[in-house]
Amino acid sequence: MKFPYGIVDFRKIRRESYFYCDRTDKIPLLEEISNQLFIRPRRFGKSLLLSMLENYYDILRKDEFDQLFGELTIGTAPTPLRNSYLILRFDFSCVDASGDAQAMKKSLDGHISSCIEGFAMRYQDIGLAEISIDANDALRSLESLVHAVAHAGQQIYLFIDEYDNFANEVMISAQTADDRYAALVHEAGPLKTLFKTLKALTSSSVIDRMFLTGVSPIVLSDITSGYNIAADIYLEPEFNDLCGFREEELGKALTEIARQCEYEPEKAQEAIEMARTWYKGYMFTATKGEQVYNPTLSLYFLQQFQKSGSFPRNMLDANLATNESKLTYIAQLPEGRQLLMDLARQEHQVLIPDVSKRFGIQEMLSKASKDQTFLASFLYYFGVLTIGGESEDLHLILQVPNLVVQGMYVDRIRQMLLPEPEERDQGRTAARLVSQQGEMQPLCDFMEQHYFQVFHNRDYRGANELTIKTAFLTLLYNDLIYVMDSEPELERRYADLCMLIRPDRRHGKVFDILIAFEFVPLHQIGLSEEKARTLSPAALRVLPAIKQALQNAAEQVEQYGDILEQKYDKLRLQRFAVVSLGFERLVFKKMEGAQAQIPS
Repeated sequence: MKFPYGIVDFRKIRRESYFYCDRTDKIPLLEEISNQLFIRPRRFGKSLLLSMLENYYDILRKDEFDQLFGELTIGTAPTPLRNSYLILRFDFSCVDASGDAQAMKKSLDGHISSCIEGFAMRYQDIGLAEISIDANDALRSLESLVHAVAHAGQQIYLFIDEYDNFANEVMISAQTADDRYAALVHEAGPLKTLFKTLKALTSSSVIDRMFLTGVSPIVLSDITSGYNIAADIYLEPEFNDLCGFREEELGKALTEIARQCEYEPEKAQEAIEMARTWYKGYMFTATKGEQVYNPTLSLYFLQQFQKSGSFPRNMLDANLATNESKLTYIAQLPEGRQLLMDLARQEHQVLIPDVSKRFGIQEMLSKASKDQTFLASFLYYFGVLTIGGESEDLHLILQVPNLVVQGMYVDRIRQMLLPEPEERDQGRTAARLVSQQGEMQPLCDFMEQHYFQVFHNRDYRGANELTIKTAFLTLLYNDLIYVMDSEPELERRYADLCMLIRPDRRHGKVFDILIAFEFVPLHQIGLSEEKARTLSPAALRVLPAIKQALQNAAEQVEQYGDILEQKYDKLRLQRFAVVSLGFERLVFKKMEGAQAQIPS
């Protein structure tokens, strides 16, 4: 099997027999609307989708139809519009966003004029009149193209890939983005002017259809009066899996790899479970449907499994790590810090009335308070939250999609709470003693001396054992070794932290970890912060509330630890009960199960 990692050329994929998940059954549905906006997170297959549509509608690909589409769903019942258009495509990810407004206009003009020049060369044999191309004036080049196409009696299908790419980069990248971005989208700005021109040209029927892709509707919010004719199709249930892999498709590929490479059958099943644990979870409609996999992550995983029968050492493909910049943006906002903490500790979910379809630069850059709907919608569009359904009161549930994205949250929270690299290194060193030697005291000491100082100085709403769990998680999280919180079917409390060694990493000398947390507020036992800090560990343990909480946590961790050890044959489980007295002190108890041994 050949996997097209990084290849977005549909023709190359089909002609050279690469792995391809057929989505041509969606073409008749897409034809029902002439102008469409389709949004998905970056690296989710949008460019390949456009390439498939280009090859389907391009008049120059008519003779290749059977080779490219004959074995696909659309090949048995093509639509009347197949191979009937001249294809014009812009890719705004190619526009340089690093300069001032004038430099960006120059880059935009240059890109559009270059695409038109390529269009003229491609279709020179169908009788087009000469197209006048002005590298410094994209609109003049575009108007000349339209006149030439109209004279030839043809029609254009225009595709714009990553329509919002360089504008989003401007918004996120700099403190001075307000002026630069406003210069793009104000009434006479180059981006707004371009879309006003495209809107006018579509009414002439020469540009008969348009298909835009992007990662958010933010830019369209600011140019609505310039371009308000695109139908939003990105939340429609029938297009939920237009991009992305279904589990059945990924499972078949892994099974076929195991067969071709003569791996043991159980190896394929282990790979399917691993992929499901780490990668599944994306949903783009509130209507009940199938969760899909990010195709870039899936191909990354498939290639590694085929190559060696093992799984990637780093489950997060580095090409998706740039999504972390969006978490950084949120973490810089006071309300955003709280949201990140909540998502890490509250079932990884947030409830909002609906995903915002329209919010622009003023909301993005305003220093005024941003509500939860804005923050969660922003994270949804950039792929670090996804739709999890509807609540009983019909609010939309947004949730962290999977463990790979959870790792991004954990890393961002760790940097948010411990901005100094030296402190983070000290925390990781203390965490390694838990996983390597089963020693909890150094980590508790670090929490008291560092994290509790941060919590003490900030108002984190609803502080409880989940807050403490989040703090421990940020230091113990290690996806190179562990699957974190992997046992929801055990119906454990959310205050438990379960760290099971990855199936491909059990050769290492580390422990599986299970921790139960309890939180005792200072007011419950009538202690001041100063008094709590002066008590010895022995004096803390005999306080009735602490003693009871420690017993509760110990009973819970024993109960779930026994279940885990019955389910898995080769666990090296270390069990801990941890009790926090406010944000001042920690006490713990260690219970070793029968299997808590590292093989020599």
